[in-house]
Parts: sequence; C-alpha cells; structure tokens
Amino acid sequence: METKENSFLDTPKPRKEVEALNAYSAPLEGRRNLLRLDFNENTIGPSPLVIQSLREIRREEISIYPEYSGLKEKVVENLRKKNPSVNINSSEIGIFNGVDAAINAIFHAYGNFDDLMLTTSPTFGYYTPCAQMRGMKICSIPYKGIDFHYPFYEICNFIVQHKPKILLICNPNNPTGTRLCPKKVLELTKLSSKTLIVVDELYEAFTGDSVLPLINFEKTTNLVVLRSLSKTAGLAGLRIGFAMANSIVINIINRVTGPYDVNSFAVKAAITALEDQGYIDSYVNKVLEARDWLSKKLREHHVKHHVDGGNYLLIWPKSDLNEIEQNLNSSGILIRNMDKKENLKGALRVSIGTIDQMKRFWSVFKVVDKL
Repeated sequence: METKENSFLDTPKPRKEVEALNAYSAPLEGRRNLLRLDFNENTIGPSPLVIQSLREIRREEISIYPEYSGLKEKVVENLRKKNPSVNINSSEIGIFNGVDAAINAIFHAYGNFDDLMLTTSPTFGYYTPCAQMRGMKICSIPYKGIDFHYPFYEICNFIVQHKPKILLICNPNNPTGTRLCPKKVLELTKLSSKTLIVVDELYEAFTGDSVLPLINFEKTTNLVVLRSLSKTAGLAGLRIGFAMANSIVINIINRVTGPYDVNSFAVKAAITALEDQGYIDSYVNKVLEARDWLSKKLREHHVKHHVDGGNYLLIWPKSDLNEIEQNLNSSGILIRNMDKKENLKGALRVSIGTIDQMKRFWSVFKVVDKL
C-alpha cells in the first residue's frame, strides 16, 4: 500500500502544509431516501415556492454568468423585518458558495504563516484545516464542565496576552449547542483591534442569540458574522452562504474568491426562500417542538444527554456506541458518531427534524439501547 511519505513521489509536490492535511470528512454518498440526522440539515426540504422558482428559471439565466443584484438587498430586507434593530447595508454583505467557502476565504485573506488562530473545542471541524493549510498556529480552549460552558475568561486572557489574528466562535456551537450572549461577543471585539473575530451563526435560528441587532460594522471593524440558508431554508445542496462585516473587510475577503463562485440557481432559490420567511419560521418551530419532545423522552428513561442551542443534541447511549450506530443505519437512520471528538467520548450527535421523524428515531433507539 502506498504510504503518505511516498504518495507524492511521481507528482509535483504540494505545499508542506497541504501535504500534512487530512481531508474534511464530508457526508457519505448514498444518503438520499434515508432519515438524515447526521449533518444537521433541514430534514423536510425547501419551500414549495423555491422549487417552483427553480422550475421557472429562464434559459438566459443558465447561459450567462450569474448576476447577484437584488440578493444582498433581499438579505438586508429579511434581517430588518425580523429585527428592526439590525443596522446593516448591502455593501456589508458578501455572498459565498456556502459558508465553508466564506470561512476558507477569510483564512486566505487574513491568515499568515505562524499567525495564531484561536478557537474552542470541540467545535466545527473545518476551522482547523483552514488554519493549517496557511501554516497558522492553533490554540483550542476546551468548553467547561459537563454543560460545556463557553470559556469566556480564558478566551479574554488569551486575546489580551497573545493577540491572535483570528478567533472563531461557533454560536450556538456545533456540536455542543453552547451559546454565548451577544454582549459577551462585543466585549471580545474590544480586547484587540488586531484580532478578527468570526462568529459562525449558522444555527442562530434554533434558540441562538445573534450579535447583528447590537452591532454597527462602521464602528466595529474586526467582526465578521456568518449566516447560511442550509439549516433553516433547506438549500444545503445549492451551497449558498453569507458573510457580514465592515464593507472594507468584505471587499478584502472577496478579493480571494472566484468571480462567479455562486451559481444562478442558488441565487434564485435564496431570493425566493428569503421571501417565504413564514415557511422557515414554521420549520424552525417544528424542530424546537421535536427537540423538546425527544429531550423529555431521554429524561424519562434516564439517558445521559446534552441539549442547548442548535437543531441537534448529544446523547451518550448506555449500550455499545458502534452497535447503536450500526443498528440505526440498518434501519435507515443516520446519526453522527462523536466518539473521537475531544471531550465527547461515547457520544453521538442527533440532528432534530419533525416530531414524526424523532418518533421514528426513538422507536429504534430505545430498542437498540435496551431501554
């Protein structure tokens, strides 16, 4: 078998930082037609209006390069309708081929060799490889206690002492659901003007707390907020995400992206999804209702679990974790094994869907975990 050391002998050598990387573990193929509780996706699909808009897309919208006029304005309109306190304009919004692309672009624009990236653990797995491929040094501070509290004072002290180039905050955090209140985020932005603070708000709709109603990007120039339509609006397959920051910061991040990274179908779907906010709100409410239902079942059967923000929770089964996973998979139910994640030994993460979907999960889980 070819080893890592000789795998590049007959090809041009990549950068040493890239050669040492392990690829991010993306969802496996063949997940369609299964109950997908493994990657925190929307479990029912997008609004019917989105499907209709995609069916009606015109020839010229496919044959010419994408046009983005109107989408940024629609994002602003949507945010202000939900909360009139949001003070943002279209020049402070960047459009990306999924939030993953926005994260990668931020590191590409700001991450120098030997710079420090600060984050928490466990958290979203893509932050670390983005830092590694730029040769950055990584400091990861663990969440605290059995309830995974945010290590706020430890983060503050690190910023003051070391002034890292980038701080990543997943809020609510994936996979622990940990929430950091917006005022605390603002306190962090004031500790060092040399630190770019990136707040990943992908799960904000599911009992999260957004910093956007409190922020003025003209005054707070070292903050970036990330949003997506994958988790709420069901557009994960179209890959569209947003970064919000001071217009100068957005311009810098855009310099390292391709000229037409976001396709016309994604733009059309995003505009329609944002116009049908009622559908999104309805889905979010269904998820929160189902999360409460499953949490109650777990409490009643004395199953160790942790639930906070986000459309997911952590469960520590009483039986063998691998056996649980295999039995769920054979029943057409996918979950995420977190056993190798720091501080999550023996845990699985379950995405939350509708009550009917969680009843299906529970009917299998309670049998295989011998409850």
